[in-house]
Amino acid sequence: MPWDLVERLKENPELLLLDVREPAEFLAMHIPGSLHVARGVLEAACEWDFDDTCPELVRARDREIVVVCRSGHRSVFAAEVMQRMGYSRVLSLKTGLRGWNDYEEKLVDGSGRQVEAEEADSFFLSRVREEQKKPKE
Repeated sequence: MPWDLVERLKENPELLLLDVREPAEFLAMHIPGSLHVARGVLEAACEWDFDDTCPELVRARDREIVVVCRSGHRSVFAAEVMQRMGYSRVLSLKTGLRGWNDYEEKLVDGSGRQVEAEEADSFFLSRVREEQKKPKE
């Protein structure tokens, strides 16, 4: 994945795309049809009786789920947590939305407007500041 995700979506219309990025990231761009649950509330969203409960997600324990984020790092941890919580068919999109964009697949913003690949490229550029980089020894 992501090279086969488009095909999987065609083969399995019940496949759930779960975007675990922050709300502002999701509004800026996401895969059409994605369900948004920020990583910070995922555990509560997966269970009944919480303020953050997401009924569609709770009911999806036996559905095929592909978790997505910007680069594939948050989504792999989210998928692991979901597996521990009893989700039997959950995977992570290996290269995240960056990889999805590299394959020039469709992204939309919060209003449904298609996001152009160049716009997405600039959004996905690394913004690591100098003080965030590992010191040279």
